[in-house]
Amino acid sequence: MSVGTSSAPGAGNTRRPPAARPAGDLAGPYAVDPDDLPDGLVVADEHGHVVCFNAAAERITAVPAAEALGRRLDKALPLEDLEGRRWWQLTDPYGGLAIRMRQPERNLLLPGGREVLVSARYVRVEPTGPVRRVVVCLRDTEARRRTERSHAELIATVAHELRSPLTSVKGFTATLLAKWSRFTDDQKRLMLETVDADADRVTRLIAELLDISRIDSGRLEVRRQPVDMGAAVGRHIQAYVAAGQPADRFLLRIEQPLPALWADPDKVDQVLSNLIENAVRHGEGTVTIDVTPAPSPREGEDAGTSVVVSDEGTGIPEESMNRVFTRFWRGSKRGGTGLGLYIVKGIVEAHGGTVTVGRAPGGGAEFRFTLPVGAPAYLT
Repeated sequence: MSVGTSSAPGAGNTRRPPAARPAGDLAGPYAVDPDDLPDGLVVADEHGHVVCFNAAAERITAVPAAEALGRRLDKALPLEDLEGRRWWQLTDPYGGLAIRMRQPERNLLLPGGREVLVSARYVRVEPTGPVRRVVVCLRDTEARRRTERSHAELIATVAHELRSPLTSVKGFTATLLAKWSRFTDDQKRLMLETVDADADRVTRLIAELLDISRIDSGRLEVRRQPVDMGAAVGRHIQAYVAAGQPADRFLLRIEQPLPALWADPDKVDQVLSNLIENAVRHGEGTVTIDVTPAPSPREGEDAGTSVVVSDEGTGIPEESMNRVFTRFWRGSKRGGTGLGLYIVKGIVEAHGGTVTVGRAPGGGAEFRFTLPVGAPAYLT
């Protein structure tokens, strides 16, 4: 992108330069005004005078463009590093290394201590020739701060959830080692069963943390195999009945014929486990699971499989619907990390599917996820 410059900017020049234009075929009717850019843009000419100071730069620096235009770059944009050193003196764009073409993005401070992300490009006509323009990009750090706060909250939540089972494991193992001969076989079995259950809980927490890391980085792998969705749901219901839930609490309805579904069976089980557990733990009455054929949510495919999990509880408040799939959302105070539905959304979307939440006909919560058939290319 080339930006218009004035040939002899003076100290009193407050005229905004012509609108920036993309290079090549995008010129003409597709001209771009620097004020349309989402990031702050500051451009200085070969003499170090500011010739462009867009609206985002005004917002980020709180300096009016009329004051910045025509001034020297180091005066219009007095930046310091985190150790209090003046950045323009350190980098010396006009008198520094002739082979330097840019400055990578880094955190710098504006007057008053406000933090901003700054990167710069040195424009030279020849590879080692003099600098003709210095193009500076400014970005607010608020988005990064939100990400850092989210990561810190995730670490604190997981650490808190890990502390309880690990304390239990340590207590029971230490007691058994110190007083093994004093306990009966039944007491030993109870303690070891508790340790085993807590170890499973720790394993699940670590798996959740790894899943979130892969989802956030876009590295969640999907290993597609044929999946019988009806049978998968049936296995989860049988497990709850075996654990003591009444069989009549569950209603499974399967509409045949279902399309041949190719998905990651372990990931599908994880999604079903989260949704059914939420309905059992936080809902009331009958937990209904409907498995039906559905239009594919992905372009280029006609068929998909839809699963709806609903209950007859109080449901989710309307004002909370848009936060259900975010990190740390909890529908009640009945424990949990608040990460399960965030992982559900990540897994479903990694399959090319969709997941939604609403109100069930019985008044409770209704979760619906739809997966495309996902057939491998050699079968299509």
